[in-house]
Amino acid sequence: MKEEIIIAGFGGQGVLSMGKILAYSGIMQGQEVTWMPSYGPEMRGGTANVTVILSNKKISSPILSKFDTAIILNQQSMDKFESQVKPGGLLIYDPNGITRHPQRKDINICSIEAVEISAEIGNSKAYNMVVLGAYLKKRPIVDMCNVIKGLKKSIPERHHSLIPMNEKAIETGMNRIAEIHTL
Repeated sequence: MKEEIIIAGFGGQGVLSMGKILAYSGIMQGQEVTWMPSYGPEMRGGTANVTVILSNKKISSPILSKFDTAIILNQQSMDKFESQVKPGGLLIYDPNGITRHPQRKDINICSIEAVEISAEIGNSKAYNMVVLGAYLKKRPIVDMCNVIKGLKKSIPERHHSLIPMNEKAIETGMNRIAEIHTL
C-alpha cells in the first residue's frame, strides 16, 4: 500500500494541519510517512500545499509530480493540481469559491461542502476536519483510533478539549461527501 497525496488551498484553511494530522495518523499505524509543506510568505490568504506519502514500505523520495489523491480547496490549486492526479486517482474538492470545476473523465471526483458543514457544526475552524473526513471515507488508509492519536499529537495539549468536536467534524465529512464522477 502506498498513497501519495497533495492537499492544497489558501493559508488559514488548515491545509498544513490536515496533512500533519494525516501524517501522524500514519505513524501511529506503523506506516512509513513523509510530510512536505510548501507555502508562500503570507501566513493567511497565500497559497499553501502539503504533500503526504503513507506507505507500508520505505519511501524513496518525498518529491512527487503525480498524485494518487488531490484535495483541492481553492481555484488556484484546482488549476495547478487537477492535471497532476494519476489516471484512476481521486480528486476531492470544496466547491465554495471554485469557478471552474474539475473536467477530467479519467479520475474519480468527489465534492464536500466543507464551508457549509463547518458552519452547521458551529465551528468554522473544523473546516479542515470535515475535508479530512471526506478523504478518509474514500480512502480509509488509517484507522479512526489512529486519527484521534494523530489529533492529540498535533493539537497543543491545552486544546485537547476540542478533540471531540474535531472527531464529530471528521465523521460528518465522512457522511456528507458527494460523488461527482466515478470510474
